[in-house]
This record gives sequence, structure tokens and C-alpha cells, in this order.
Amino acid sequence: MYTFPKGVYLDTGYTVVVSDPELLSVVCGSNDDNLRVMEEYLGVPVLSRGNELTVASSNADTCRKFQLLIDKLVSLESASGNSGEFISSLIVGMDNDAIGNSVTDGIRIPHGIKRVYPKTEKQALFMSALKEKSVVFGIGPAGTGKTFIAVAHALALVLSRTVRKMVLTRPVVEAGESLGFLPGDLEQKISPYLRPLYDAIEMLVPPDVIKRMEDSRMIEIAPLAYMRGRSLNDSVILLDEAQNTTIGQMKMFLTRMGENSRIIVTGDPSQIDLPPKTDSGLLHSSRVLADIDEIALINLDSKDIVRNPLVKKIIQAYEQKKD
Repeated sequence: MYTFPKGVYLDTGYTVVVSDPELLSVVCGSNDDNLRVMEEYLGVPVLSRGNELTVASSNADTCRKFQLLIDKLVSLESASGNSGEFISSLIVGMDNDAIGNSVTDGIRIPHGIKRVYPKTEKQALFMSALKEKSVVFGIGPAGTGKTFIAVAHALALVLSRTVRKMVLTRPVVEAGESLGFLPGDLEQKISPYLRPLYDAIEMLVPPDVIKRMEDSRMIEIAPLAYMRGRSLNDSVILLDEAQNTTIGQMKMFLTRMGENSRIIVTGDPSQIDLPPKTDSGLLHSSRVLADIDEIALINLDSKDIVRNPLVKKIIQAYEQKKD
């Protein structure tokens, strides 16, 4: 058990002496990544010299936040090895107790490559909703992490044996063709549409785990058009690109939910590819289901974009043009 190091005010700012080298490594992170994130959050330099860490400020609130961040890093074993990504998530939850567990626990995937932490407050709300609700919608533009977080949560449920399998589906509308006219068997026909989901899976678990899941049918590819009449029990069912569902398709999909199952729906209302005058099932469901307690609707926006910073600028430029 670590003893929390306490800081003192000096002429150079507020300094904390960390005598334990292992503890110092946890606080600083890989290549001092944690210190750089602290600097961005606090708005002042954070300096490391020997076993001393100093925030170059005498402002009481800044020093309090600095000390609190160090205390949190010391108290959480999961901080070790997660560097700036982990401390960024701590900062997200500093002033919001409602999302505290989602921030500090993240999503832990058994046999996974890494634990997933939220990088924005709404990402944390999305993670919290996934843990608490049976049906969760993650709605927002490209780059907000909605699909990545949804896949991480689905993998965690399956690999922890909370549910038996994960079912991946997407509406097929981009090519304007029926699946029957595409080459290959059913899985080969739909695989290109589900490639983004597999990209996320490959970032989160090693290839041997994916192969084992596929061999044991823990991952199922299910084209939306082929789901009518099914009852999906003991499953986590992930519908991606839901903005391209019709109202009827969305209703059909949501009613496939069986015993001990969860549903996750992700979509981007700005990328609707449906024919003209066809209402999006995602937009319609977000209105009609808003008052059901067991269903969570999380709306992310351009502030939650965590992909390449240029993506945020592109999204904002299109939003301003639309206005």
C-alpha cells in the first residue's frame, strides 16, 4: 500500500516529493506522458527533477487539482502502464461523481490488449450507460469513439462470459444492391460492411483470441435484412450505422432482443444514405424511446471527437456551412 506524498509550497511553486521510484514511475507515466497531460489540464508547467514533482503555480485551486491527480494515480493500480490516456480519463471525471466509476474502471476486456478509458465526459456517460442499461444508443459524428467503445463493451461482456455471443449487424444501403447479387457466401457478402467493427476488434484483442471466438461462434455476423423472425438470447447485439435503417427496420431490430441480452445502437445522423423522403429509423427511435427508463440515448458531438485533430476541424466546418 502506497503512502500518499504530500506537497509543500516553495518559491518555484507547489512541490511533491516522491521517494519511491516505482510510485514516481506510476505518477509520471511512460516518457512523462502523465506530466504533459497535467500541464495541458492545469495550464501551467509541471516539472520533474530527481524525485520532486513541481507545478509552477501558487494558485490554491491549481495546486489542489495537482495534488488530487497525484493521489488518484497513486491509489489506482490500473494507472500503471496506461500513461496519458488514463490520466486524461481521470481529468474527465474529476468534477463529476456520476461518471466516476466509468472513468476509473474503464472497460476491461479479458485477454484484451488494453483497457479502454473515456477521453471526454460524454464518452464516460456512454460507458456508464452501457454498464447500467439494457439498450443504449450512441449517436454522434465520425471520430467520437462511439463504435470503438461499443465494440469494447461487447467484447468485455462476451469474454467475461456475461453473455454467450456478440452479434454484429449493419444496414446494407451504400452500394444500392441486394445482397443476393453480390459475390460469395452470406458472410463474404456482408464482411466489407462490417470491416470498421472488425478494425476495432483487432485493436482490442489479439488475433488468436479473435480466431477462438470465431471458431466457437462467439462472434456472429448477421445482416439486418436477415434478422426478421429471430429471438436473440444471451447475446450482446451491436447495430452500427443505424442512421441508415428505416423506421420499420429499427423496430424489427429492437424487438429481436431475447433473454439476458443487451442492445447497442450507434449511428451518425449527418451521414444518412437512405433514399429521399425515407425517414431514418435512428432519428425516429431517438424521439419515441426517449422516455423509457431502461433505454439510454447518449448524444455525442464535435467536442467528443478523439480521432486525428483534423477530423474535428472538418466536422465543425461542415456544421458551420450547414448553419
